[in-house]
Amino acid sequence: MILILAFTVLLILTLPLLFGKGPYTAEELGIPHVISERDDDGDGTDNYTDTVISARAYIATSPIYGSAYYAGGYPNDGKGVCTDVIWQALLGAGIDLKSAIDTDILSFTDEYPRITKPDPNIDFRRVSNLNIYFSRNAISLTTDKSEVDEWQAGDIVVFDGHIAICSDKRNRKGIPYIIHHSPRGAVEADDMYLYTVIGHYRLRD
Repeated sequence: MILILAFTVLLILTLPLLFGKGPYTAEELGIPHVISERDDDGDGTDNYTDTVISARAYIATSPIYGSAYYAGGYPNDGKGVCTDVIWQALLGAGIDLKSAIDTDILSFTDEYPRITKPDPNIDFRRVSNLNIYFSRNAISLTTDKSEVDEWQAGDIVVFDGHIAICSDKRNRKGIPYIIHHSPRGAVEADDMYLYTVIGHYRLRD
């Protein structure tokens, strides 16, 4: 009788993981959850968590997908693209990505082969530039989606022509949802499978 009861409890606990659609937390899946040792904005929340919260807050504004050039660099008309999720997310964690990229490009222009003349009004909103910047200044991690322990909330994932923030939500295989903006809309969804990963980065502590 005890064995039957134990099996029933185990079945109840595991059925959602076997057949559910999620989302799940890292803890529910037995995946270690990594947090940052830094809190750049001093709000009591670590940088990685702040990044996810801020990315989520940005897409909640329902920006309209549209690419344009803005004096000063920042969109001011309710429009945006995938790269806007990234600087908005990091800004919410107290990290000025635009200034960091502008400085890196100015100091190491040769590392950015597509740039002939630095343009602070647009350089930080191009996926190729962000990929180079993070490859130089962040921790480079696996691009294998099946290595789920290596994927953590707040990580930056670069695809071919696209970029996103990893969510703290996961599918039943442990692969993180992504927070991103595409022509399909600004969403937090189980969309990693839609793209080919070419870069995976984590901010340094």
